[in-house]
Amino acid sequence: MGEIRDVEGVHRLVLETERKFIEAAKRNDVESMKCLGRGLNANVKNVHNRTALHYAVAGNNTEAVELLLLWRVKVDQKDNHGVAPIHLAAWFGCLTILKMLVRAGADSKICNKEGLNILHCAVINNHTEIVEYIVEDLQMKELDKLKASVHTAFGLAAEHGCVEMLCMLMSPSYEMATARPNKNGDTPLHLAAANGHLDGVEILLQNFETRDEVNGAGETALYLAAERGHEECARVLLQAGCDPNIITLTERSPLHPVAERGDASLLTLLLDHQAQTDFQDQHLEAPLHLAVKNCHIPAIYMLLEADCNLHVTDKRSQTAMHLAAELARVDIVEMLLKAGLDLTICDKHQKTALGVAARADEVVIVDMIIKAERYNAWKAAHPELNENLHSQCPLTFKLDHRPETKQFRTMVWHLTYRLLKPGDWKRLAELWDFTKEQVEAIEEQWTGQHSYREHGNRMLLIWHHTVELAGKSPAKELYQGLISTSNRTAADKLRVETETGSSKNCSIS
Repeated sequence: MGEIRDVEGVHRLVLETERKFIEAAKRNDVESMKCLGRGLNANVKNVHNRTALHYAVAGNNTEAVELLLLWRVKVDQKDNHGVAPIHLAAWFGCLTILKMLVRAGADSKICNKEGLNILHCAVINNHTEIVEYIVEDLQMKELDKLKASVHTAFGLAAEHGCVEMLCMLMSPSYEMATARPNKNGDTPLHLAAANGHLDGVEILLQNFETRDEVNGAGETALYLAAERGHEECARVLLQAGCDPNIITLTERSPLHPVAERGDASLLTLLLDHQAQTDFQDQHLEAPLHLAVKNCHIPAIYMLLEADCNLHVTDKRSQTAMHLAAELARVDIVEMLLKAGLDLTICDKHQKTALGVAARADEVVIVDMIIKAERYNAWKAAHPELNENLHSQCPLTFKLDHRPETKQFRTMVWHLTYRLLKPGDWKRLAELWDFTKEQVEAIEEQWTGQHSYREHGNRMLLIWHHTVELAGKSPAKELYQGLISTSNRTAADKLRVETETGSSKNCSIS
């Protein structure tokens, strides 16, 4: 048993020494490496399968690398990611160490798990001196089996925005430039635009005719720039003649991701270059749907100003107005209602926007939509109206909180809560041409024995909206309405109340 414990102790001591040896390499502590390395396996690996040589190369420690090579360590050992020391030399731009590894027999064509060789590692990090050595001294450019590697290298330079590298590879001395797409169909222009490398995009546009090529997903370089919010890249691409109306395999145009993100500046740029507003994606959503779903008010405003189609329906047969009603965003509903959209369109459940709002118990939205429906009907019946219609009373469908109408609103509350009986408000609604759907929508939000009071109050405030826009006296029209529905008692009490009031809006005579 004692011998077993001795063996275990020795094993633990060796493991601890190996750990300290690799840690010394990480610290660039050559003296400790010399002490710890006596009689030790210098090729020992840690849990990441990295050797002391990996860390010495990554730290650009020429003395440590020289020491390890003197001990004849294995130069092509890979870590868990398939990275060999020679990859690290190219990645970190350690030209002297790279040459030392090559002389020690390192494989210059070795690839990591991502398929990257030393040329790729140097290109990604813009190490032109490394690339010059690889191409000129190792003559990798001349090897037919590495032609694909050369094409990949140029794409990587574009993807990582390595402008100096791009210029070098395009020079007559190298002639390693190409517009050929990678396995995903992305050209160097795609890669530069997708990553927002403006200088790279400009260089590629100057040297290649590629503009509207699509990748495997049907995306152009402009689409990728727009999708990822790279406005200046998108601007340069548009100025170079790129088409903003090419759709992807998912039927999205550049406007879709921009509207979805609410990028007002980029949206303006695309619209200024004649981007079409009404393409529908695979879910039949237009950019307006996406802007509304994500509550991007500036984007909605711009799309409306660009005269987008308000009546496009998605896979649920819903317009943007249906979505706004579901979301109960008063400001968005107001914008859409002012745009004059068709409120009779039904979704796949045969619900209008009013029906959607009523189903969701969105009282404010219900009332706004009914106001808009009544206003549109009234305006259609009076085509003689001129542009000055709203000069004194601006058009809005929101709740009325104005001081000048407070007295009338108070009077309406007293009328509906103290004077009107069940059914009275419906007779008034019928007299004033409220539709069956509008009455049902008002009723849907409140139930109970006395709910008619709230229903009547809401109906009268909705009615007041159109009467006021028409320039009529609300109090006088209300009085006449009560008389017409045989409610003389309420009409007389209304007259008495208004005659004691001071507001001209409450004057019956």
